[in-house]
Amino acid sequence: MPSPTDVGRGLAPRTHATAAGSPFAAPEPEGGTLRDRPSREPTLPPRRALEPADANPGGLARQAAGRKRSVPRMVPPRPRAQPEPEPTLEREDAQDELLPLAGPDDDDARRQLQDRLAAYVTKGRPRVVLTDNTHTMVSIKRGDGVTTFRVHHMFVAAPPPVLRALVRYAEARDAAAAGLLRAFIDHHEAHIRRREGAPAIACDVQGKHHDLKEIFDDLNARYFDGRIRARITWGPRTARKRTRDTIKLGSYTFEDELIRIHPVLDASDVPRFFVAWIVYHEMLHEVHDMPVVDGRRVYHTPEFRRAEAQFERYAEAVLWERTHLSKLLER
Repeated sequence: MPSPTDVGRGLAPRTHATAAGSPFAAPEPEGGTLRDRPSREPTLPPRRALEPADANPGGLARQAAGRKRSVPRMVPPRPRAQPEPEPTLEREDAQDELLPLAGPDDDDARRQLQDRLAAYVTKGRPRVVLTDNTHTMVSIKRGDGVTTFRVHHMFVAAPPPVLRALVRYAEARDAAAAGLLRAFIDHHEAHIRRREGAPAIACDVQGKHHDLKEIFDDLNARYFDGRIRARITWGPRTARKRTRDTIKLGSYTFEDELIRIHPVLDASDVPRFFVAWIVYHEMLHEVHDMPVVDGRRVYHTPEFRRAEAQFERYAEAVLWERTHLSKLLER
């Protein structure tokens, strides 16, 4: 039975569910954390003293006859290492001064930043997730031709030099780029919230094949007149460590008003209408009561089931689930 705070439609042989320091995290798969390297000022060895010349020519002749005299050699001083210039933030485009800061849930701002990064990415395509983190400001993950940038929402207002540095750091772990990113983060420290209680949840909506925000907004307009306030995100994308005979395709958490969708559905062979049905099911939990009957809470009342059947492609979605459940369990 699902917990009273995390409701989902689960799949077993038929149940259906929804599943749910440094400011940088180094690009995967290498991992690691950027740290400042302490600079050491090179020291010069003491200059070798010069022996005074003998004023007596005869003395020089006697020395030459008796032994070979060593002639002191002048060693030029080593050049002093010039300190590396501090990273500077030069705004190349005056329009960038007008870029507004945005919150982590601003999908328009996320898309805008994603499009701007695409102009500099040379390997694959960019995918942006905005966060409101208090510690890790930049995290990079690469795979399947996609570079995922998990960045603090301050980067929405980043000028072109910072975006180029972000791409260089992602693609080559460039040290100079990392320095520029640190300078940018330090300059915008006031926009980093102070942690109070539990950390905020970053919403990851754009998958490789399905955009949850687009699906959610379409369903909210067509079925709920825009009344659903919940946020939506893909669940954690972690590797499966063991076989399973059930899977939770989605969940709705009442305290956070958050819908999580299992990332196994973000696949090319999973049709959009099925993902939409899972999202629709979770959205219904925000508007339907959960009565207690005989001491047990009922999450899916007859009214809930009737509303679920109003989904435009309900029969097709149920059939797809039954015929493809085993494939989803294997992922």
